[in-house]
Amino acid sequence: MAHMVFCTRNKKEMEGLDEPPFDSEFGQKIFKNVSRAAWAEWVDRQKMLLNEYRLQPWTPQAQTFLVEQMEEFFFGTGTGLPSEFVPPSH
Repeated sequence: MAHMVFCTRNKKEMEGLDEPPFDSEFGQKIFKNVSRAAWAEWVDRQKMLLNEYRLQPWTPQAQTFLVEQMEEFFFGTGTGLPSEFVPPSH
């Protein structure tokens, strides 16, 4: 049976992640409150942030920034896109 959560991002009961994304209290919070679909949205947002801000994810500064953005994305009012962001044209 799938792990079900009330997703804080989508405001409805949805399938959750298979396991916490991090070994921390924050990872447990995500596991208990974020759906698989919302996590996929975050992965796309994170890629965009890494590219737009030219972040190096192994640096402590980038990690701190991404955790702050993730907290806002899932549990805050959401994060805006970088002002320089131009959506890809297909």
